[in-house]
Amino acid sequence: MTLLFKQVDVFTQKPFQGNLVAVVIDAEALRFAAIQRIASWTNLSETAFALTPSTGRTDYRRRNFSAKKILPFTGRPTIGNAHAVIESDRVLTGGDRSVRVI
Repeated sequence: MTLLFKQVDVFTQKPFQGNLVAVVIDAEALRFAAIQRIASWTNLSETAFALTPSTGRTDYRRRNFSAKKILPFTGRPTIGNAHAVIESDRVLTGGDRSVRVI
């Protein structure tokens, strides 16, 4: 299995000066145990996983994890996840369309 993995500097426009978050794109095939292993492997406080949308009302879903547990809504992984998904051309932006996440 090949996964798209990105590390994103959040809250900065300067490389290596932001708050680092790991993002795994197209992670819907991963089971919980694999997600936990990846979150632990990144050695970061938070790892975001982008999944395909479950309804037509969203562009993607996201799940955030620490090395030990699922995290509720958290700012840094959510922003990093949105950035990585857009940068990876997984959603379209522009015009009157904005990115919708659940």
